[in-house]
Amino acid sequence: MEEREQEALYTILRSFVGNWFNGSELYPDPCGWTPIQGVSCDLFDGIWYVTTMVIGTVHDNSFQCARLAEISPYLFELKHLKCLSFFGCFHHPTSIQGLPWKKLARTLETLEFRSNPGLTGEIPAEFSSLRKLRSLVLLENNLTGELPLGLGNLTEMEKLVLAGNRFTGQIPVSLGDLARLLIIDFSRNSLSGSLPSSIGGLTSLLKLDLSNNSFHGQLPEELGQLRNLILLDLRNNIFSDGLPQTLQEMVSLEQVLLSDNPIGGNLMSLNWQNLENLITLDFSRMGLVGEIPASMAEMKKLRFLALNDNHLSGNVPPNFSDMPCVNALYLNGNNLAGELEFSEEFYGKMGRYFSVWSNPELCYDAWVVAKENAPTGVKECEKQPPISNAGLKAEVTSGDAHPSCSFIGSCVLSGSVSFDFWWAITVAEMVIVFFFVFSASEP
Repeated sequence: MEEREQEALYTILRSFVGNWFNGSELYPDPCGWTPIQGVSCDLFDGIWYVTTMVIGTVHDNSFQCARLAEISPYLFELKHLKCLSFFGCFHHPTSIQGLPWKKLARTLETLEFRSNPGLTGEIPAEFSSLRKLRSLVLLENNLTGELPLGLGNLTEMEKLVLAGNRFTGQIPVSLGDLARLLIIDFSRNSLSGSLPSSIGGLTSLLKLDLSNNSFHGQLPEELGQLRNLILLDLRNNIFSDGLPQTLQEMVSLEQVLLSDNPIGGNLMSLNWQNLENLITLDFSRMGLVGEIPASMAEMKKLRFLALNDNHLSGNVPPNFSDMPCVNALYLNGNNLAGELEFSEEFYGKMGRYFSVWSNPELCYDAWVVAKENAPTGVKECEKQPPISNAGLKAEVTSGDAHPSCSFIGSCVLSGSVSFDFWWAITVAEMVIVFFFVFSASEP
């Protein structure tokens, strides 16, 4: 290893962990026989250079940052640094602005700051010069300000996580140029505005998490262009004006979480059978109206369905019990009505994960379902008990007469005697009377 590179490494580590660190004594061969925790090296032209630095309490034997840890300018002298990560390192006010990030533009591919409550200020505009950056993670820090427009210049980016900060403003339209992006997580911020239609350009995207912000407006139809998307999480925003028709075109979706948005509209206009890979669907507290389409039961991989606390009406589709994988079904807090047409086996299987309470006009058949398996908070249907076989009408025909019958008056019937039977006797008696009258009238 070059002496300059080695001294820079020792100085950088002292700035993070404290002046007690004596690198030359503790780790005289940091890329060879005495490697340093969190530091990795690679050979370039037969010489070792630092390529990875992971600082903070990642593992039990990792270095723990000092109370007054700071970023040393020597960090930017590492010629082949590819990966730089900080975990729980900065607890006093520390800014990442005003640092020469451009010096790492040729090599840096991963930059992460995780769980650093002392990390303040805005995202440096200089980040836009890191053209080889594939992963930028600024997770659970105390960063503020708007997202820089230059993020759209990072065309090699595959992972962009800015969750758990205090960012404000809108999503830059230029973000739609990141065609290689696989993961976007902007959750738990104070971002606002509408989603730009340019989001449809993120055709490689697998995960889109914008939950717990203040986004508003209609969901763009361009969402339907994200044909590879697996997770769509837009919970706890202010989206409105109904579901986009193109949602049914996102055939790779496995999880759709849109709860706690005043989206409104109904569910009947979408072809739910197209979403054959869907596992989780959370549409609770969305202001939905209308009926629940029976076609939702055609999502055969669905395990979790939440439509609770909306304004849905009509019957509960009985074919919901045909879904082979469903193990949680929440329909409570709606205006659903009529009789639940599920078997006792279905109620027993679902247990407390089937909730339909707070639907005043909904009822269940108490003659079919035992009380211990009855759905919680649902009244019994007002109906007569089923009629037993013994009470059914007995019909006398030549095909089902008792073998001991020799004439119509000698039949012994079990159970109730029908009107047809007494009518037959009456007719027989009339025939006999007519015979005697006719005989008496002859000379």
